Amino acid sequence: MSFYKGKKVLVTGHTGFKGSWLCKLLSMAGAEVTGYSLLPPTEPSLFKLANIEQEINSVIGDIRDLAALQQVFEKQQPEIVLHLAAQPIVRDSYKEPVYTYETNVMGTVNILECVRKSSCVKSFLNVTTDKVYLNKEWHWGYRENEELDGFDPYSNSKSCSELVTHSYKNSFFADGRVAISTARAGNVIGGGDFAHDRIVPDCIRAAIAGQDIVVRNPFSTRPYQHVLEPLAAYLMIAARQYEDIKFAGYYNVGPDDVDCFQTGALVDLFVSKWGAGLKWINEYDGGPHEANFLKLDCSKLKAVFGWKPRWNLGMAIEKTVEWAKAWQNGEDVNAVMERQIKEFFKGA
Repeated sequence: MSFYKGKKVLVTGHTGFKGSWLCKLLSMAGAEVTGYSLLPPTEPSLFKLANIEQEINSVIGDIRDLAALQQVFEKQQPEIVLHLAAQPIVRDSYKEPVYTYETNVMGTVNILECVRKSSCVKSFLNVTTDKVYLNKEWHWGYRENEELDGFDPYSNSKSCSELVTHSYKNSFFADGRVAISTARAGNVIGGGDFAHDRIVPDCIRAAIAGQDIVVRNPFSTRPYQHVLEPLAAYLMIAARQYEDIKFAGYYNVGPDDVDCFQTGALVDLFVSKWGAGLKWINEYDGGPHEANFLKLDCSKLKAVFGWKPRWNLGMAIEKTVEWAKAWQNGEDVNAVMERQIKEFFKGA
């Protein structure tokens, strides 16, 4: 993390769950961070609870607004750009497909156009998702060279975001002046996620309210990891390609196979960590189409960087519960984040 001390870093989507943790990480590393995003997408939000705005230069703006985004580049002159801004919820993408495509596809075009017109950026990372692949419901992990063709508007828009990145990389950055990568991450959990239609936030809301946890699809399998896992990988990729462009590429970021859990098993684990007599009920609602089985092959990330996950799913749930109970009890969640970050990187 010492690499980032004094570096000018732009984070899009900084007011979201992952963006807030990322800004906290970069702030602790001594980076000069500028965030560009809409207002926090939830109330409450981790961004406000942890006072992230006090530690960075926060700019509220829409990723679809190219002119506003260009002004940020001109003023801040970032060296490293981490692109997280997105409409991230599958079910919302069925309700608002146009907004989803505008944000996830044209937002990527806009940020890359700003990078193209700048002379300051040396490293760019586009954060997409494990859902970019054509899902064949098979039982082995997708590799980076598999076909991109997400089914639902969210997944498909992220596939398009990948293709936009590939095109810009080939069309405008073949001279190597900017190192460009994408990172396809699995499902993340951690303290401060208040999104709707995500299983762990749903578990926490039910636990705090003393209600049964409602699980709409207990048999879907997903690669779950603590939020610090992919964030550490993003920072590693962006730093290494900044120093040597040979590290630029397309990378899966996910847990080991042992942490690809069915949703019901994940909830069982949450219940065991929370205690207090919690239980869950299966209320499968049919709902819009979502992939049933999804797993990533992360051998490329391991081979290229010597990377490996630090926390297993049991530890990830434990740290998530620790944060949630601290928040419930009115404790300083910023201090909890700092402590967990130090624990995560201990010995790294």
